[in-house]
Amino acid sequence: MGLFSDGPGGYGGREGGAGSETEGPREGRRSGGRRGGGGARRGSSRRRSGGPEGPDEGSGAASGPPANPESVARAICLRLLTMGPKTRAQLAEALRKREVPDEAADAVLDRFTELGLINDEAFAEAWVDSRHHGRGLARRALAAELRHRGVDSDTVNEAVERVDSDQEADTARRLVERKLASTRGLDAQVRTRRLAGMLARKGYGAGLAYRVVREALESEGVEIEDDFP
Repeated sequence: MGLFSDGPGGYGGREGGAGSETEGPREGRRSGGRRGGGGARRGSSRRRSGGPEGPDEGSGAASGPPANPESVARAICLRLLTMGPKTRAQLAEALRKREVPDEAADAVLDRFTELGLINDEAFAEAWVDSRHHGRGLARRALAAELRHRGVDSDTVNEAVERVDSDQEADTARRLVERKLASTRGLDAQVRTRRLAGMLARKGYGAGLAYRVVREALESEGVEIEDDFP
């Protein structure tokens, strides 16, 4: 969970500093044995002042004020948003994993929404445009992906309506055309299953998938049985 961690102490954690001592050159020349002893003393000093394990109980570092929860929440959200757009639900889940108190998390998420840094409607529209044109996903697959990311049903429905039935059919035809050549030489039923299966994995319904595949194969002179599949 590196993305959701600010430091070795986790949420609100602190890292203790290590003390050090400097040995003068004159003392070092007088006795080489002392140098080793100094190293031991330095190690002891580091243990007293706090090493990699953090400050000792009762030390100044350990008794310092805890990190402000809203500051932690802002830092986590900003870091994630710099990596790419996120839905409110995704950011809320990240804050829960870091055990940010609900009140602080809600306050930061509300503020980010007011500022437009969180915008589920814009996220959903951009997601649909990108995934439909880039991956050829059908409306059903797009809706499932958006719901998985915590977008509410009304926003999902409005976003996927940007892809109408004609556009979805045209995209399915382009997908089949790109795949058609790799199936040549195979049995007609095998070709039909492979092409229709490819469309099904991208969220296209069986009726549309079969119709588009049949049109493509018949354009090559391949006859498909009426009762198939």
